[in-house]
Amino acid sequence: MPTSSRSSTRSSSSSSAASGRPRKGVLIGVLIAVVALLAGWLSQYAVSGNSSDDGGGSGSHSASGNATEEDRSENTAAGDPALLKLARRDADDPFARGDADAPVVMIEYADFGCSFCGKFARDTEPKLVDKYVKKGVLRIEWRNFPVFGAGSERAALAGWAAGEQGRFWQFYEAVYADKGNEKNSFTDAHLHEIAREAGVKDLDRFDRDRASKAAEKLLDKDRTEAYGLGAAATPAFLVNGRPIAGAQPDKVFTDTIEQAAAAAEKTGKDDKAGKDDAKSGKDAEQD
Repeated sequence: MPTSSRSSTRSSSSSSAASGRPRKGVLIGVLIAVVALLAGWLSQYAVSGNSSDDGGGSGSHSASGNATEEDRSENTAAGDPALLKLARRDADDPFARGDADAPVVMIEYADFGCSFCGKFARDTEPKLVDKYVKKGVLRIEWRNFPVFGAGSERAALAGWAAGEQGRFWQFYEAVYADKGNEKNSFTDAHLHEIAREAGVKDLDRFDRDRASKAAEKLLDKDRTEAYGLGAAATPAFLVNGRPIAGAQPDKVFTDTIEQAAAAAEKTGKDDKAGKDDAKSGKDAEQD
């Protein structure tokens, strides 16, 4: 090839590469901006306790402006309308507990290999179940959010399989009861041991179910939902659309649940008053 042609080719290639680099840089910049926006949006609503209370996971709460804590609570207690729609409220959902029409729904995004998820499951959730779930105030819906690798994914799929035999929450409790399961590899033998402890009767079906496409589909759906919210660590929660990041002190959860319940009650009363006014107006027109 003549020297001039080679020079032209090199020049053209360099020009293309140079023009490609800015485009790639722009794309990376856009992605970083989106991630930062999601993280900032989540932290705007995230609730955390006193730093000395050993709250785990990600998330912090910083006040801005002159608004009081009470004002901020009132503004966020009703939750974000878009996030409220994430509650499935399926009465037959084996991965949920509590009334499907409970005024408050807490969605839990967690990993079976997460130590702070275990802390929440052992220390806080039983109190919430006794105080709110059993009284029809709260419904808890589980979402798989495995962030610690292949072992966590295997445990998530096994949890789904346990749920197919109506033993998900027993599986959940068996996993988190043993702190040795934190960041565990969750081998087949170990998962069988947990399944038996959870009362799963048919282990052959358990194995088929955890290897199924349906299990993978739900896992992907849950994980995509969590990442779409900007969640970066476990556990993460939505209480009627109001985010809580980490295994926070009990009071953070109880305060948020009670505020959400009060907001839901007020909304219900306002809706009823609006319907009554509309009915009265219609009756007056007919008279």
